[in-house]
Amino acid sequence: MKDKLLTALKVVISLGLIAYLLYRADLNVVIASIRSANYAYLVGGVLLYAGAVTAGGLKWYILLRAQGILISFGELLSYTFVGVFFNNFLPANVGGDVMRGYGLARYTERAAEAAVSVVVDRVVGLIAFMSAAFASSLAAVFIIGRHELLTIVIASGLATLALACLFAAVLSRHIRAWVERLFAVRLLARFAPLYHRLSDALTAYRFKFGRLFVAYCVSLMTLALSNFSIYVTAEALGGGVPLWAIFLFNPLIAFVLLIPISVGGLGLNQGAFVFFYGLVGIPGQVIFPVSLMMQFIIYLTSLPGGLLWLRSRRRGAAWPDAVASSHVRADDVRLR
Repeated sequence: MKDKLLTALKVVISLGLIAYLLYRADLNVVIASIRSANYAYLVGGVLLYAGAVTAGGLKWYILLRAQGILISFGELLSYTFVGVFFNNFLPANVGGDVMRGYGLARYTERAAEAAVSVVVDRVVGLIAFMSAAFASSLAAVFIIGRHELLTIVIASGLATLALACLFAAVLSRHIRAWVERLFAVRLLARFAPLYHRLSDALTAYRFKFGRLFVAYCVSLMTLALSNFSIYVTAEALGGGVPLWAIFLFNPLIAFVLLIPISVGGLGLNQGAFVFFYGLVGIPGQVIFPVSLMMQFIIYLTSLPGGLLWLRSRRRGAAWPDAVASSHVRADDVRLR
């Protein structure tokens, strides 16, 4: 009952946000912008976004190879698309990370390693996205002269530093020795078992810094492809969205979408677009249609994952029930 209420609340939030944004926007302008779209550019946006999803699969593939898990890239890519499908279409509490991790565990029979790879994949992606936002905001402030974005420089810089320190704290033996001293404090002692389990689980990556760096670079490539997808889509709708703003705000929007309060990011995604791009003077009637079209592109690109999931079900694969109750929710870091 609790899960059904939570799902219903997410639906209400998504629809409420969309309704509010439509109310604030000039609906005639939004409709005219979408109707006059350049469809050749939109096809390019779809292909670029599909390339971003594929690059995300490549990052996961690299991390799995570092663990000694040998799996074909094609098979792994199918699990990646299944995860994207579950993130964007189903309001249940079984997220995309859960589904792709389960698929890999079923294929390799190495459940623990599969779970760890998904966690590391997420963390490396977050570090890449936040560091990209930090670099972009620095450039915006000190090169372009957008000094009103200094707050974003500070916030994204601190977030990057915090994520990197957290990752280092569970990977490095030297840092682990320092961290363990903190658990002598009674207030922090309760967190010691969790920290030890996490650190032990990530042992496979402790001396694989080269592979982790390559995965980080692939994450940046993933982000760049999704950035260009947004830019091409914006151009299809008449332009007016500078590429530098997309490189700045896209990773921040992806971070916001980690908050699991909507269905597939619907509504929250559009609200984040309007808020962030509004900071640099891009009106809602320009950016709102772009966010709607990007939502459509994301849904369209997710459809192969649904077909792959159905095919595996017909072959008798024991996937978790898509509408089953679960206390785990692991929405992907979306590529928008």
